[in-house]
Amino acid sequence: MTPKAAGSRAVTPGQLLLLLLSCRLAPAPAPAAAQLCYSVPEELEHGAFVANLAEDLGLDVAELSARRFRIVSRAGARQHLEVNLENGILFVNEKIDREEVCEAGGACLLHLQLVIEGPLELYRVEVEVLDINDNAPAFPWQEYVVEVTESALPGARFPLESAQDPDVGTNSLRTYQLSPNSFFSLEVQSRSDGSKFAELVLERALDREQQRSHRVLLTALDGGVPERTGTARVVVTVLDANDNVPAFDQASYGVSLPESAPAGTLVIQLNATDRDEGTNGEIEYSFSGHAPPRVRELFSVEPRSGRVRLKAPLDYERAILHELYVQAKDRGPAAVAVHCRVLVRLLDVNDNAPEVSLTSVSAPVLEDAPPGTVIAVISVLDRDSGANGLVSCELSPDVPFHLQASFRNYYALVTAEPLDREAVAEYNISITARDGGSPALLTRKTLTVQVSDVNDNAPRFLQPSYSVYVLENNAPGASICSVSARDPDCQHNAYLSYSLAEGRIQGMPVATYVSINSDSGHMYALRSLDYEQIRSFQVQVRAQDAGFPPLSANVTVTVFVLDQNDNAPVIVSPLPRNGSVATELVPRAAEPGYLVARVSAVDADAGQNSRLSYQLLQATDPGLFSVALYTGELRTARAFLDRDAPRQRLLVLVRDNGQPPLSASVSLLLSVVERVPETLGDLRELSLGPEAATPALTLYLIVSLGSVSCTFLVATLVLAAVKCRKGRRSLRGSGCAPGSCRDDGGSGPPGYCYKVCLSPESAKSDFMFLKPCSPRPARNNEPGPERLPARKQRAAKNALNAASQVTGAFKHQGPCRHWAPRLGRSGAGAPHITLLSLDFQKASGAATSVWAPRYGPLYPPLDYQHNVYIPGTPTMVGNKEGPLFLDQEDKSSFSTFGKRKKMSTYCDIHDNVMINNDLK
Repeated sequence: MTPKAAGSRAVTPGQLLLLLLSCRLAPAPAPAAAQLCYSVPEELEHGAFVANLAEDLGLDVAELSARRFRIVSRAGARQHLEVNLENGILFVNEKIDREEVCEAGGACLLHLQLVIEGPLELYRVEVEVLDINDNAPAFPWQEYVVEVTESALPGARFPLESAQDPDVGTNSLRTYQLSPNSFFSLEVQSRSDGSKFAELVLERALDREQQRSHRVLLTALDGGVPERTGTARVVVTVLDANDNVPAFDQASYGVSLPESAPAGTLVIQLNATDRDEGTNGEIEYSFSGHAPPRVRELFSVEPRSGRVRLKAPLDYERAILHELYVQAKDRGPAAVAVHCRVLVRLLDVNDNAPEVSLTSVSAPVLEDAPPGTVIAVISVLDRDSGANGLVSCELSPDVPFHLQASFRNYYALVTAEPLDREAVAEYNISITARDGGSPALLTRKTLTVQVSDVNDNAPRFLQPSYSVYVLENNAPGASICSVSARDPDCQHNAYLSYSLAEGRIQGMPVATYVSINSDSGHMYALRSLDYEQIRSFQVQVRAQDAGFPPLSANVTVTVFVLDQNDNAPVIVSPLPRNGSVATELVPRAAEPGYLVARVSAVDADAGQNSRLSYQLLQATDPGLFSVALYTGELRTARAFLDRDAPRQRLLVLVRDNGQPPLSASVSLLLSVVERVPETLGDLRELSLGPEAATPALTLYLIVSLGSVSCTFLVATLVLAAVKCRKGRRSLRGSGCAPGSCRDDGGSGPPGYCYKVCLSPESAKSDFMFLKPCSPRPARNNEPGPERLPARKQRAAKNALNAASQVTGAFKHQGPCRHWAPRLGRSGAGAPHITLLSLDFQKASGAATSVWAPRYGPLYPPLDYQHNVYIPGTPTMVGNKEGPLFLDQEDKSSFSTFGKRKKMSTYCDIHDNVMINNDLK
């Protein structure tokens, strides 16, 4: 590092060594906001050392690369110097030709702007390019002709063409030398800018007749070491005498001219006079031999008038003063030229708009960048001077940025408030630079600032919740719905992946029911759904972006399983007796409308799919019987006639209301008898054909019935101890507590409670004979349980056997069915069996409930809506005295039917038999 030179100078090898030594001894400048000055000789090779910036600025060399330490230059400018980020040394990037970089004389300075980030710091550095003697003086021509009249007196001066040396200081043109001769000498003169020119001085009078011409050698020498020279031959031609020379009004002229003057503008009117006459007095004007080439390019002189005019546009920023040398000579023989100087001073005009250079520092900028973050460095330059060169900068309104002034004509573009990429992702900032001229000139440049995304927005589903309706029996793997979420962020912050939250559905993981495509959000059913097992379930879906840290959102997807008509009606009453035909007895004296039987069926489906209708499909005599459409009651349509067959075969069709409808049928064999037997055994005997009345068959039936009864009673006694306490608790919780079974005031016996447990694995049944429901003493005409006639006991046993057969009939369907059989009497008083309730429970633990109508043949039929459950209403059956509610201790509903373990008790005060269903 060398101190800044006071003026232009050349550097000798010894001086260069001293300058380099002083570089190490010079004090280090301030680390920030300081202007450093260095000097470097021109024509140094690439990599030549200039200065150690890291040491002089007090910077850590290890941080230079990370903090992006660099030189900021205008666009298109050549980068003569560069910084080595590994050691912080400023070195020569390419050869510097001082004469090319700085056309005018004086100090040649390179102004550098240094920028380092994190935090942002700016430094200004001036590097003076020192001249070396790399150019020799040169004359425009190799030979000059000087005409001298023979009448010229000794001491006469004749200007010679000047040599040009682009070097400056001591390396520039120093002097001229003339080869030895006896007639001429050389006198060297200096111009106002310090440049030299030579004049040939006549030492003694010439004699044309003795010597017509003289040849001398003119040598130009510079002051460099080593010294460089240039030569030209001067031919002096001796002319005949013209003893008067022109004379100018004054030796020097001064003119001021605005730089915006157009070509052809008159600069000055020169005037010279000659006292001679004729051609010796006619004067011609021209530039003298030592007028610089630049002057000849910009100005012209009219030979006859002496007017100096502007030839080319002027530029105040390139040169503020032009020095013209004009000569005048007459047209006579041996004319002698005289000279004058014209100084043209230029006036600055605001003809240069500001130049704006943008250097991006951090683009794009994070949307969470705090206010004050530096976005770019802006440099402004106006080549005009004075007020015309004063520049102010401003930004377009309504942008979250502002300018901070650093050095003169340097600004930092910083954030003024928080940014939001989701609101504005890109800013086009208009920067206006305006000078102080009149009228003012301005320059606008647009800087595009991209705002980079930060993961500051969580995903959001398009709906607050999703409801999906899926038909049962769907194909596994079928798509059931699609969820979609949006994230206003971009790129990876907006890439969403979908997943299922952990949870369980009926004790099974959610992942066994549904899956979701993590990319598209499509949901798929992994199993075939069964409406009879599950009506609806909920799944939590999570959408998570790929940002860091990731953000997520949840949404609830409720899947409703829609019922399909996939279950045919099942006839539960009357049951076939001999394999395929159900038998009933009808008294011949029955009146029209007599209730022969009630066909009861259940359908595991729901809604319209479980709405059942009954139809008499075939009959021996179609006009004798009719079936109620919705209740299934089989009644006589007219009175029996003698011609009517004693056996009537009917086929009743039960059909649901689904699409397509499903159906089931039952065959009934009706025997027309004079009277209906009172016991169930008599009923069975009468219902059989004539061939079944043989004594052997009767004996077989009695033995079988006794064996089954004995086996059933033994099993009951074995299990009594185990289930006794449980049975008591169930009875206390049910409607069979003492006093719970109310009497209708009739003459019938008190009610008795029986508990029937039907196992899904076998047709075995558990029967428990309990005490009467009512604690009141038996009347004289009301036999107690110990006095129950044998026929009544046989009827009860036969009823239980019939219930066991019903259970076995449904065993192939898998789930356990609990039946509540009841004993009643038909119009003729014959006992018969009807079913009060029907519950299904699958052995696998997944509950499926089938709602069955709970009514017996003695109660008035309800419409089809009895098979449809309305949420929020209690379960009930109808009787003559109003509805009798079941499960009083635990209010159940359709959604809980078949899913709770409880004792369901039904007390039938009309039939004097109570059946308890232990629902497992």
